[in-house]
Formats: sequence, structure tokens, C-alpha cells
Amino acid sequence: MSQSTQRPAVLILGATGGIGCALARQLSRLDYALSLGSRGGERLDSLSAELTAHSCTFAATDSASVDACINSAFQNHGRLNGVVNCVGSLLLKPAHTTTDEEWAGVLATNLNSAFYILRSAANRMMRDGGGSIVLMSSAAAQRGLINHEAIAAAKAGVIGLAQSAAATYARYNIRVNCVAPGLTRTPLTEPLTRYEASLKASAALHPLGRIGEPEEVASAIRWFLDPQQSWVTGQVLAVDGGLSSVQSRMSTHS
Repeated sequence: MSQSTQRPAVLILGATGGIGCALARQLSRLDYALSLGSRGGERLDSLSAELTAHSCTFAATDSASVDACINSAFQNHGRLNGVVNCVGSLLLKPAHTTTDEEWAGVLATNLNSAFYILRSAANRMMRDGGGSIVLMSSAAAQRGLINHEAIAAAKAGVIGLAQSAAATYARYNIRVNCVAPGLTRTPLTEPLTRYEASLKASAALHPLGRIGEPEEVASAIRWFLDPQQSWVTGQVLAVDGGLSSVQSRMSTHS
């Protein structure tokens, strides 16, 4: 048995995004054997070289491409202990101005991709004694936020998907959980965080008075991947500064 198969092996899909990249570096420091999946390009090449990780290019909205990437990671490591979906997009528009194409795109990138990844990973893990699958939802799926209709619907679907799959695959020792971040400082959210005024307004929505950092969300994903959490499945962990469950300071009455 090679050294890579003796270490816990994890595939991160969407690995070159802010949260995926932070998670990859955290797991590398803990001596996980890593596979990194993304659309490809210089960022994937650079990160895989930095972490000495296996890599694969894939299109998250194409089920055959997802299958090929997951199969490549299984073949490289011999098995996978964890699969994480960090793929996502962000659309902030009210429903009445959202086009059919935008709606379909949000669902394809956020919900379809989660289904394809879950289906493919579970199909392989059923044969290999189980594992941990972690999907990415959002605080917007748990609290009504202005102009979030499309993304909130897609991310709420991810929660339903994870909880149903947790029930279906528990007998195969496959754990399925979700992390639901609030606004986090990543390249995807840069249009919301680049300006002081919008950053200040976003921070004020969160009871802790700031937005999140990718390392904070990554550490929550890492917790779900840890074999010591072998009795945790079907859960949604809000990593959102209290946004989904605590009244913001800006809403309190003096």
C-alpha cells in the first residue's frame, strides 16, 4: 500500500475558490492526501504543485465531467475518505428582474452540481466502506435576505439534498453534511467587499459585526471530514457570524 492510500484522502471540488483553497491548505498541513478539482488553468496548476496534490479539471454542471473527476481521484488514491463541494455562484437580484437564463444558471451551478457530486461520490463510497460528503449551502437558505431569491432557493435545495442523502446512505456509513456560510471574503464576493460602504453595510448585517474569512468556513468543513466526527450526519452548520439565527445589532432598538 502506497503512502498516499495510508493517509486520509479527500477530493475538493471547486478547489481554487477562496474557501476551497483555504481548505486545501489546512488539510495539507494535517497530512491529508489531496485531489483538487476545478475548471483548470494556472490557479489549479499552481495550487496542486504547492501542495503536491493530484488534480483534475471538470465542469461542475456536466454530470459526466463530474464523474470523470471523482473517478480519477478514486483511482489516484485507491479510495476517498471525503468529498467536498465548494462549487458555487452568486446572483443578487429580485425575482422580477431575474431572467430564465440566470435562474437556470444559478440552479445548475449550485444545486445540479451538488446533486451530481453527491451521486457520484456516494456511488463509489458505497463500495468502499463509507466516507464523508460535505456540501455548501448558505445563510440565505435559512433567513430571508433581500434580492437573494434565486440563490436562496438553490442553496435551500442543497440542504434538502444533503439531509435526504444522509438518511439514504447512512447504512453504507456515508455521512452527508452541509456548511452554510454568511458573507465570506472570497474572489466570488469581491464585488460586495471591494468598496468600504458596501463592506460596512454587509458587516452590519452580521451580529458579530464583520464578514467571514475563508479559513473560518474551511475549518468547519474540516471538522465534518474528521473521522472523529463519525456520528455526525444530516447536519447544517451555520458559519455566519449569527446572521441566520441572531438579531443583528443594526436591528435592535435603543
